Amino acid sequence: MGCRDPSEKRPQKQPVTSLRIAGGYLESAADPVLTRYASQFRVLKDALATLGYFCKGTVTSRTFKCGRASCACSRDPERRHGPYFEWTYKVAGKTVYHRLSLPEARIYKEGAAEYRKLKALLRRLENVSRRVLAYKARRV
Repeated sequence: MGCRDPSEKRPQKQPVTSLRIAGGYLESAADPVLTRYASQFRVLKDALATLGYFCKGTVTSRTFKCGRASCACSRDPERRHGPYFEWTYKVAGKTVYHRLSLPEARIYKEGAAEYRKLKALLRRLENVSRRVLAYKARRV
């Protein structure tokens, strides 16, 4: 064991604090880039909590011709039967559709809008995550 000169200064270690971010840690919260990413990620996660009930698919309004030659719908597009509301979505590559009443159509339309918000938030979360991972990988 060697003796150290007490006048010799020890190199100071930088304090490392960690921020918990979705299953991983961002090292060195003092890093302004990682701090900014952590803030963006937190805002997006909080936005997820504000979503309402959601469902994938689309709600459409359709009108139809009945097929009778004597009916006004066969001559005038403005006098077609309907509107009839449908909710369509995919399951295992197959399109599924359900007929809806007007009140049901409003509910499912809101759910479909919430689903689009969810998908947009998830894309943004992935984008921030990818940037953080790339930044951390460059620092190794």
